[in-house]
Amino acid sequence: MIVNSQVTFFYYDDYAGAADFYENVMKFPVVQDQGFAKIYRAGRTFFGIVNGKGGSLRPQEQNAVMLTLLVDNVMEWHEHLVAHGVKVRSMPNKEGFAEAGLYYDPGGYVIEIQHFNNPLEHAVFE
Repeated sequence: MIVNSQVTFFYYDDYAGAADFYENVMKFPVVQDQGFAKIYRAGRTFFGIVNGKGGSLRPQEQNAVMLTLLVDNVMEWHEHLVAHGVKVRSMPNKEGFAEAGLYYDPGGYVIEIQHFNNPLEHAVFE
């Protein structure tokens, strides 16, 4: 048995706001629009957003899921997000095995922007 790909879905009360954020701030292309849900490509990965009024699940007041995006330049992403008014949860730092900063999307989900400090570890995900 082979897994060809993977998509994680996030549920939003403000579906239009989430779509605007991922398309116009994050600049991720839509690869499929299902009407009540959209799937985005982020590098070699995929994730989706779902209108909280439809789909299999409902948005939660506090989300226990984090979208981690592995990037080459954490500070460049930080500056881009701050310039677009994205709320910062924690400033980028280089402690431990990675440099990372945490941000909130419009639905309260945490987005981690991360780069592994060890080039061999980072290369695994390229």
